[in-house]
This record gives sequence, C-alpha cells and structure tokens, in this order.
Amino acid sequence: MSIIQTATEKMRSLPPEKQQEVLDFIEFLQSQIAQKNTNIEQIEPISFLEAAQQFCTIINWSYIFFN
Repeated sequence: MSIIQTATEKMRSLPPEKQQEVLDFIEFLQSQIAQKNTNIEQIEPISFLEAAQQFCTIINWSYIFFN
C-alpha cells in the first residue's frame, strides 16, 4: 500500500474537523516548499570574479572594523 493510500484511509477515519487540520497542515508544508523554491530562484548567479571581489570587500571591511 502506498503512502497516499495509507494516509487517505487514516484520514477517512478522522472526524471532519481533524480532516481539515490535516489538510491545513499539508497546505502549510506546500507553502514552505514554494517559499524555499522562490528564494532559490531569486538568487542570480555571478561570475567567480564577482564573487572574489565581494569576498575581498567583506575581508577588507572586517579588517578595518576588527583591527
């Protein structure tokens, strides 16, 4: 028996208000996944040179502030 079949059988045995809670939780999990995917898609790739320049900028600022 698949996970979906097992979950469906167990959900059918619950009272309607508990079935709604299960559905709400599933929708919550889906929204978390969608949010993570959105965050990943918003990151634009940069070249190695740009990354190195950003790193050096951070290192220089930390040297100024912490030394």
